[in-house]
Amino acid sequence: MDIRFKASLTAALLILAGCATSAPGPRGAAVVADARLAAQASAFESFMRNARGIEPGFSGPAAVRDGLIVGAGYEPKQMEAGMVAYAALAALQEPRFVAGVRKAAADRRDGRGLAARLAAHPELAASLPGADAAAARANGALQRQGEALAASGRRVKQASYDIQRQAWAKVFVPDARARLTRVKQVSGSGYRPAREDVAQLYASMAQGGRRGGRGGPVIDRGLAVAALTVLNEPARAGSLLREPRSGMCVRLAKLNLYQCLASAGPYYEDIYCLAQHGMLEPASCATDAVRPMRTAAR
Repeated sequence: MDIRFKASLTAALLILAGCATSAPGPRGAAVVADARLAAQASAFESFMRNARGIEPGFSGPAAVRDGLIVGAGYEPKQMEAGMVAYAALAALQEPRFVAGVRKAAADRRDGRGLAARLAAHPELAASLPGADAAAARANGALQRQGEALAASGRRVKQASYDIQRQAWAKVFVPDARARLTRVKQVSGSGYRPAREDVAQLYASMAQGGRRGGRGGPVIDRGLAVAALTVLNEPARAGSLLREPRSGMCVRLAKLNLYQCLASAGPYYEDIYCLAQHGMLEPASCATDAVRPMRTAAR
């Protein structure tokens, strides 16, 4: 991680931790996440923000190429970890949860034992004091990101139909294979911090807000990661930054983007691929991440 980015990220999180005490609950209960966890959350936040900034008013082939580079701008494993990390940072803004974790560890006089149980069974974090409020914060944070990107994706998808009236949009992409290769290269390169990412992560976390529902496995893992962060167990927290259902969702979205581009012809089809698989599907991964897994009917 870039040293300057790490330093600015740590400073921003210190400010953010102070802001968390404005929520109802014991004052002074906030905790500062380590820079690595925050950087993982920033990988998710920056992609979602940049992707929802894609404008539907494409002026020509160069604008389509630029949009595709943005829409391909996440590495699936980082995106998977980033969703959990983002949920954890949101949960850490709930002072009652932070205080509850500390109290649970103190009452049991076995903080490391609690940490081991959470690492083995992350769903146990939902039973900690203040967990409902923390889960609602995490739920709301992920829902906001997914819904905002979905709204942008719908506008770009509509543009893929509207733009067919323009002659340039009906021209077949002349360097289709090179374009697909470039998209794959961008995807594989992973997250690269930008100067504005620190402030943007801070701003997105500072929105606060709550939504009902405890959520699904990503929320459970986010709560467990947050609790382990409070307990100063970063290694155990890092072991929980994977969630199979959401991981599969973002991987399929990326594979669908590749397959769509491989069979696309004119530029308007590239726009459709971008909207459907580079925006709407990742947005759905974020909103689906807060939903409980379906159980088989008996």
